[in-house]
Amino acid sequence: MNSFEELGVREDLLRAIADMGFEIPMPIQQLVIPHLLNNDNDVVALAQTGTGKTAAFGLPVIQRTNIDNHAPQALIIAPTRELCLQISGDLADFSKYIHGLKVLPVYGGSSIEGQISALKKGVQIIVATPGRLIDLIKRKVVKLKDVHTVILDEADEMLNMGFLESIDEILASVPDDRKMLMFSATMPNEIAKIAKKYMHSPEEFVVGSRNEGAENVKHTYYLVAARDKYNVLKRIVDYLPNIYGIIFCRTRRDTQEISEKLMQEGYNADALHGDLSQSQRDAVMKKFRDRNLQLLVATDVAARGLDVDDLTHIINYGLPDDIATYTHRSGRTGRAGKNGVSIAIVHSKEKGKLRDIEKRIGKTFERKEAPTPRDIVERQLYNLADRIENVEVDESEIADYMPGISKKLGWLNEADLLKRVFSLEFNRLIAYYKDAPKLDLPESRKERKKKKEREIPSAEDKDRRVGEKGYERVYINLGKADGFFAPNLIEMINRNVKGQRIDVGRIDLMPSYSLFDVRNGQSKKVIGALKHAEFYGKRVYCEIAQSDKDYKSESRGKNKKEDKSVTLSEGKHGNYDIFINSDKKKKKKRR
Repeated sequence: MNSFEELGVREDLLRAIADMGFEIPMPIQQLVIPHLLNNDNDVVALAQTGTGKTAAFGLPVIQRTNIDNHAPQALIIAPTRELCLQISGDLADFSKYIHGLKVLPVYGGSSIEGQISALKKGVQIIVATPGRLIDLIKRKVVKLKDVHTVILDEADEMLNMGFLESIDEILASVPDDRKMLMFSATMPNEIAKIAKKYMHSPEEFVVGSRNEGAENVKHTYYLVAARDKYNVLKRIVDYLPNIYGIIFCRTRRDTQEISEKLMQEGYNADALHGDLSQSQRDAVMKKFRDRNLQLLVATDVAARGLDVDDLTHIINYGLPDDIATYTHRSGRTGRAGKNGVSIAIVHSKEKGKLRDIEKRIGKTFERKEAPTPRDIVERQLYNLADRIENVEVDESEIADYMPGISKKLGWLNEADLLKRVFSLEFNRLIAYYKDAPKLDLPESRKERKKKKEREIPSAEDKDRRVGEKGYERVYINLGKADGFFAPNLIEMINRNVKGQRIDVGRIDLMPSYSLFDVRNGQSKKVIGALKHAEFYGKRVYCEIAQSDKDYKSESRGKNKKEDKSVTLSEGKHGNYDIFINSDKKKKKKRR
């Protein structure tokens, strides 16, 4: 399906979602929307948060609602107040051109009298948290006899929060012939039991794989002594000056202690946990959504319902006992097609739990070494240089002040001025990290062997440095060990190169670097555009690849194993042919 119109979405809804910038349906929407509009059986949909679930069920629910009937016809149950408000807000946006449709969010922590008054005036769609909805049912102020659709959003979260009995009670109050949809990021046994008990021949839709994390998320870990976890956390944050993320802790006490330490040491952080009042929670969440907070330190329960699309990192200060909880945590980054990083800071006793998570989500965690003081200062210096280079200068406003500034600083040459600017910013940081120790635990023999194998170069390395006819070869310091593949390269070029279409040819992916072809005359444009780019926190470096260049930093020892690097060349319509290269054979596959 290429459009929402082809999925069967009505014209007034198409106008509304076009205003919101919706163009191409996401995979879960392509599966669920036509099914809800045309089929009677129930649905279990497994998809991560941030994959377009609200539109998947919201558009067909609105389309199937009779606005002349002022009784509730659709019931959407969400685990938290924040998610409840988010869903009702999205439904209001979808229905902006449908006059007479009323959507009511029903949740605890706000006036029940106001919600009762709105119900008496008539609403067609109710979005509710379980506890408040049961309260209204017991008061006999909400009538559910006309409900034709029931949706459980984030069903696994509701089970984790102990809402199973509440769900039983609510479903006993709606007609037996209603259509039911259940959306969940994971598929624990309890979800399967609910489906068997309450659903009619449910059809299962899976986007990704069961219990799998988001595709755009890179999983890394730092192995340290338990006593050093907080110091490693600070180093990671210092190494990532533009981080915007959530630090997950196991307990309220840890959350409060870590957030207080970070704030005392000058970090832009705050806490979110169950001991806060609703008004305090709302204030913290608003600051974080508005990016007035850089770091949110939170428990899993407190962060539920916080929906932010552009998080760069999730940091697991302690691994959760439940693997599904890790999936939820990591799924909060890497949304909307963006890349994200999920970091775990673990001690030796947690390594077994880390391996269990790897098996369940089908992803391998890459071990990272804690940033050294030199790494941190260098990264911070580069970040300041980028900010200075890109700052907007209002010439007319600053002109009056320049003579005085020049008179004061005119005796300094360019080098002295730069040294003073950077020292002013970083003297404290340099002093803090002076003589700081290495914090990583030593690698095991097995880990050292795997790392060494990744660094072995290809036997065809020298040949790959030569571009095809009409193309130039470009070296980039990112490879398969960085989680860097052809789609990442294409996306990076498209995002950073402005005003010119870059024709990318063959791509060779090596363990720790890559080589790719661009049309003659385009290499300098690409190299210049990527010089300030980053990939998962690693600064990008590019240069024109020479046939006689010796990449000694990438090549250690002779290659005694068959190389299986990946080469891609452009096919028709922007597709790519994939070649699996080895000394003995070449296989061609179509992707």
